[in-house]
Amino acid sequence: MREIVLDTETTGFDPFAGDRIVEIGCIELNNHVATGNTFHVYINPERPMPEEAFKVHGLGDDFLRNQPKFAEVGQKFLDFVADAKLVIHNAAFDMKFLNAELEWMNLPTLPMEQALDTLEIARKRFPGSPASLDALCRRFGIDNSARTLHGALLDSEILAEVYLELIGGRQPGLVLSTSHADQGADNSGSWRPKPRPEPLRPRITEAEKAAHAAFVEKLGENSLW
Repeated sequence: MREIVLDTETTGFDPFAGDRIVEIGCIELNNHVATGNTFHVYINPERPMPEEAFKVHGLGDDFLRNQPKFAEVGQKFLDFVADAKLVIHNAAFDMKFLNAELEWMNLPTLPMEQALDTLEIARKRFPGSPASLDALCRRFGIDNSARTLHGALLDSEILAEVYLELIGGRQPGLVLSTSHADQGADNSGSWRPKPRPEPLRPRITEAEKAAHAAFVEKLGENSLW
């Protein structure tokens, strides 16, 4: 099964208010294992980079001015993702920007059904707990110390690790229900069963015990067990 862990960086929050994508980063997974195949590109947004966005991403106008426009990389992006499931944290945001850019270039858009939102998964698994990428890194003990600025490829690499933890590590089929275990749990993400307040009552009667003892005695000392 082929999946693409994806992240974008943008100039703001709304493509229909003039904001544009400035970076796309993708990590390819095959059966939940990273293949080493990536897609990464910086994009000229054809507009000035707002100061607040520069502080978050560290991408300035002088750098972005020399990068390709989305029209030059849109088809390559589509060719890379193809029909793979797109693993995205807060998928609605990235899909909104990607489809706006694709539509402006008269390229095929991506159906929302193709996206898998790790933010939704995290909120279902840990209701009421912080579900940002940084918070999930803390929960799962994932090193995100290099994430001093938001970068699409680095965030995709981190998200790939978070995604594997959310679905049960590298053996997703072994995920157990956490609907009860997570209630009242700490933020470490680990859960351990508590001792029973009272031992279970024995189900063997005294008569059954006596019958078993008599049977074993008849076997003699040379029995194998």
